Order: sequence, then C-alpha cells, then structure tokens
Amino acid sequence: MKKLVVFCIAIATLSFAQAQEAKKLLNEVSAKVKSYDNFSIDFKVKLDNAKEGISQETRGDVVISGNKYKLNMNGGTEMFDGKKIYRISPVDEEVTIEAYDPNNDKTITPSKMMSFYEKGYTYKMDILQNVRGRKIQYVKLIPIDSNAEFKSYLLGIDAQTKHIYNLIQVDSKGTKYTTTVNSFKTNEPLSKTLFVFDEAKYKKDGYYINKM
Repeated sequence: MKKLVVFCIAIATLSFAQAQEAKKLLNEVSAKVKSYDNFSIDFKVKLDNAKEGISQETRGDVVISGNKYKLNMNGGTEMFDGKKIYRISPVDEEVTIEAYDPNNDKTITPSKMMSFYEKGYTYKMDILQNVRGRKIQYVKLIPIDSNAEFKSYLLGIDAQTKHIYNLIQVDSKGTKYTTTVNSFKTNEPLSKTLFVFDEAKYKKDGYYINKM
C-alpha cells in the first residue's frame, strides 16, 4: 500500500511538473506573438480521416494585426475589422456580413490561433521532434469542456524562435486537421485600408450583400 501511495504521488508530481513546463512554454509563445505589431502567415491545412477514406490539402494566407485579420483560402476571403466578420465568395458573388460576438464564439479564428490555448484547456508536454533541423516541441491540450467540437490538440512550437510551427486538431469523429506554417513574417508595412470593407465596390461589381 505504501509503495502504491508513493507511486501515485510520484505520478501526480510528474504531471504537475509537466503542466508547469508546458504553461511556461505557452506563455513564452504568447508573449512573443503579442510583441509584434502585425504578422503574416502562409500555411497549409491537411484533413485526414482514415475511416472515411478522406485526405485533402489546401493552402492559404493570412495577415493579422491585433484582433483584426484578413484570410484568403479556398478562393474566398474572410476579414475581421474588429467589429464585424466579412465572408467574400467570388464564386457565388456574395458577401456575408456578421456581427462578432466574443461571448458566443468558440471557434479558433486566425487571430486566435496564436493565443487560443490561454484558457479552457489542460495541457502537458508531449514529444520533441526534429523537423528538417528544427526542434519542434509539442504541447498536448485537452479542452475542459467535454462537449467541445475538438477533443484534443497538439501545438508544435519551434523551441528556438518560440513561434508556432503547426497545430493538429482531432474532432469527435476522428478527423484530423493539421495546420502547418510555411512562412511567418512580422511587422511588415500594411495598407490603412487592408481591414476596411468597401461595400460600395462589391455592390458595383454585382455582389449580393447578405447582412446577418
């Protein structure tokens, strides 16, 4: 019995130490990202579900400044100006405008990718992997909310730069989404109108403006 108690205490101590180490690393990543006025990311997203025989890959790019962002992906554009989200579909010639409610938003938006882990998760250190000469330290995150859409996350962090290398999400159906950063640029000069939606322009081009 004494040996069992000692073993349980040792496991608990190790788990706590790993959680503290993971928290320290995540705080360093968060501080590094928040030190930039803006940053732009070129990335790819791979979707895999072996059970369903699905494997897809797509690319995109995003510019982020504070909580504002402009995302280009799958031929469309999504933009957030700090108050409203604009989804622009050239194929459908339609723009959907939706007011942003932070209290109801549980998705990981581009501007949240670098900080979503700050609350609502338990975490621990995972594997350290060598990726083309870069040491990528993974941190495993489990949502506290048992009803969360995604059941687990693996956040890959470049041990030297403290930048996020990739994010692996697994949903309740076993579908894995892997977002990998191909390039990461910081503090570039941005146009003053980058996050400004020009409704008149799209109306002139024949787009249907759908306001939610």
